[in-house]
Amino acid sequence: MVSVRRTKQPSLSQLRAFAAVAEHLHFRDAAAAIGMSQPALSGAVSALEEALGVQLLERTTRKVLLSPAGERLAVRARAVLDAVAELMEEAEAAQAPFTGVLRLGVIPTVAPYLLPTVLRLVHHRYPELDLQVHEEQTSSLLEGLAAGRLDLLLLAVPLGVSGVTEVPLFEEDFVLVTPQDHELAGRQDIPREVLKELRLLLLDEGHCLRDQALDICREAGRTDGAEVTTTAAGLSTLVQLVAGGLGVTLLPRTAVTIETARNTALRTGSFDAPAPSRRIALAMRTGAARQAEFTELARALRGAMKRLPVRLAEDGA
Repeated sequence: MVSVRRTKQPSLSQLRAFAAVAEHLHFRDAAAAIGMSQPALSGAVSALEEALGVQLLERTTRKVLLSPAGERLAVRARAVLDAVAELMEEAEAAQAPFTGVLRLGVIPTVAPYLLPTVLRLVHHRYPELDLQVHEEQTSSLLEGLAAGRLDLLLLAVPLGVSGVTEVPLFEEDFVLVTPQDHELAGRQDIPREVLKELRLLLLDEGHCLRDQALDICREAGRTDGAEVTTTAAGLSTLVQLVAGGLGVTLLPRTAVTIETARNTALRTGSFDAPAPSRRIALAMRTGAARQAEFTELARALRGAMKRLPVRLAEDGA
């Protein structure tokens, strides 16, 4: 069978006219239903028949009937019109900020301490936002962002990755966590230089907090050969090891209350100014379609984090 290429494509107006006639089987009623004049409706259906090369209607003086081909194509026409309506609804939803799905990636050393604030904000201020949270290490989060699996990241910066825009939220100091009877327990003026020789417990490879702590130690003059015992996959385990007398560790200040408050075998100490610190930010794909929305979310988050033991970033910092 030789197929015939049609040079004309049916228009949505033609499909709408035909679908109305197929539903009402009456030109006047169909025209009234879609707000079109009867001559215009009839012309649109005729133009559709010409474009498709198929007779869709059987017209008599008393009634309108669908041809066999018209019955089949009426179903297709309605499906096309429904799909277009859904497309328009989706486009309208996309224009409305803080609606639809937002896939947020968070690093493990941030998630337990900041997510309660994030979730409360979203619940109360953005109830139409479907927030989906993914806790992963930094490298996995960046891969997910680049691949489009994730929309926004909450993590420590700077990342030094091209194609990623960072919107700073705050800076927070690190504190030294020690056993109760340690010589540095509770001190508020600890010099960084003590990190040269301390038995330091850190997270496993792959955690950005481990890398940050090692950078702090190197800045303090610690050599790569100095002893670092790595035995913990999470901060909760890390502080338990400290409580057991195996060494000391560094904690970001937002984690201190949750990780140490219920353990009387632990003490925390503060460093001399300027204390070692880390910066937390939202990260998105540069030029993301929702960049303005994410920037506004960062501004709202900074407001919600005022009670945390952090130094908030300035807008646009």
